Amino acid sequence: MKLNYSADKARKDLLAGVTVAAISLPQAMAYALIAGVDPRFGLYSAIVITLVASIFGSSSHLINGPTNAISLVVFSALAFFSTGSRMEMYQAMFLLGIMVGVIQILIAIFKLGDLTRFISESVVIGFMAGAGSLVAITQIGNLTGMQDRGNGLQHVLYRTWMTIHNGHINPRAFGIGLSTIALAVALRYLVRKYHLPQFDMLVSLLIVAGLAAWFGWSRPGVDGKTIITTVASIPRNLPTPHIPQIQLWWIKEMSGSALAIAFLGLLEALAIAKAIANTTRQKLDYNRQCFAEGIANVTGGFFQCLPGSGSLTRSAINFQAGAVTRFSGVVASGTVALVVVALAPYARYIPKAALAGLLVITAVRLVDWKRLRYAVRASRYDALLVAVTALSAIFISVEFSILIGVAFSILLFVPRADLLRFSELTVGSDRVIRERLPHDPVCTSLLLYDLEGELFFGAAPMLDGLFEKLQSRAEQEKIRFIVLRVKRARSPDVVCMERFEHFLREMEKSGVTVLLCGVRLGFAGGMERLRFHDWLPADRVFYEEQQTFSSTLKAVRHVYELLGENSCEHCRRNEMSSAELKELYYLV
Repeated sequence: MKLNYSADKARKDLLAGVTVAAISLPQAMAYALIAGVDPRFGLYSAIVITLVASIFGSSSHLINGPTNAISLVVFSALAFFSTGSRMEMYQAMFLLGIMVGVIQILIAIFKLGDLTRFISESVVIGFMAGAGSLVAITQIGNLTGMQDRGNGLQHVLYRTWMTIHNGHINPRAFGIGLSTIALAVALRYLVRKYHLPQFDMLVSLLIVAGLAAWFGWSRPGVDGKTIITTVASIPRNLPTPHIPQIQLWWIKEMSGSALAIAFLGLLEALAIAKAIANTTRQKLDYNRQCFAEGIANVTGGFFQCLPGSGSLTRSAINFQAGAVTRFSGVVASGTVALVVVALAPYARYIPKAALAGLLVITAVRLVDWKRLRYAVRASRYDALLVAVTALSAIFISVEFSILIGVAFSILLFVPRADLLRFSELTVGSDRVIRERLPHDPVCTSLLLYDLEGELFFGAAPMLDGLFEKLQSRAEQEKIRFIVLRVKRARSPDVVCMERFEHFLREMEKSGVTVLLCGVRLGFAGGMERLRFHDWLPADRVFYEEQQTFSSTLKAVRHVYELLGENSCEHCRRNEMSSAELKELYYLV
């Protein structure tokens, strides 16, 4: 914290923290329900992970804790447990949080946070669309009061189908769920219209839970059962240190999910922090934020927490409520802790259908419909990425959908990246070097070609094709000079550099002089490391310099000087004097 922390800043942070806590309470329980675990673990996460990340983080407004997307991935990661193995599943979840945190800490230590930039925005949008759809689907049973069917080894869609096919709707539970949705939507409208604090979800939950208790639907009868399913009773205590039990086969089973959650969590947190920082102009330390995410999840794993990340909803509320520093996150954590200690036993009166209704609303809001439409319209490439990632989340596995989306984006990018483009240039009578048009006279003294694209191994076949074409033309047209402009050729690797060496040596043996112009640092560095200077004369290489007269023009002028009177009809037609040669310019 800054030393100039004032009473005014403290007041703003206190107000923002309490406001965030109001939305954290129902969300934490709802997200635990998404993950298929006891609601208390969501509340513990809203206390511990929020506190630790706020202390160690970089962003002044980012609020960490349980999130919709992470909880959905946790649900999928723990799906290999049967419904009768609740205690083992909880231990595995704590272990999963530690695994996620360790991966994120390593990413911070090795400063690999920038790797998240390789996850396309279209992949993220598709993931959110798929995750939102899956959240709504998984809550059908709770929303309608039907008992969930199937086991953790079966796909979510199949289990949902079994629930619907074999279940019976509980009218009271369904009414509670629909009432919660209607009330939350109406209150959100009023909150936005009158700029009220965002207590809409919490107030909706309290009202509906109160009505259910009033009618006796959530109170146990003589047989100890309730008319509608309610949330389990939450112990009136704070999370305590706990070393999770570990079975080695759990680590193998959850390693892929831990990696997916780690990257997804960092992606969520950094994206939210960046978005808010763009408005506040705060300078962020991304590796420090990665470390904060990791240390928060590791600590949470030892305090019985659900793995978490940065929350878009709570961070936005924190910012809009006027938070100034990270202390607002500490206040939010403390407020949730106080409520848990004081009111936890009353959680047994909260209908699961009410939480399911809130989750359906959350699922709809999880999808950024405006950005989704924008991405789909942008290009077929982006539309395909969105569709593949979203469908992978729904039909394959939500935790691997991002990895599938990233892999697919790479597969789509490689064919575009290996398109090494080359075009023939010419010197016009107006002393302009430009792309050669079909009606331009043929020059039999000089071939001038421009290369553009990535010079990596995938482009080697296209580079071979260009060199074969140049060699064939040089033989057929008796051409003595070739100028290759490599200014826009990027990232040369050993394969392409070897192709260049072979071509230059073969042309030299054939009596054809090849000049390289527009040589930038990357290309020049490769030539130096491969010791091109041992056999390639210095006057064959023209380096790109920040000067008025470019290396391309220098190379062409040098060729004309070497040609002298032995130039072709095209060159003689230009009849440029030495002074005029210096006036060459180009439009490429």
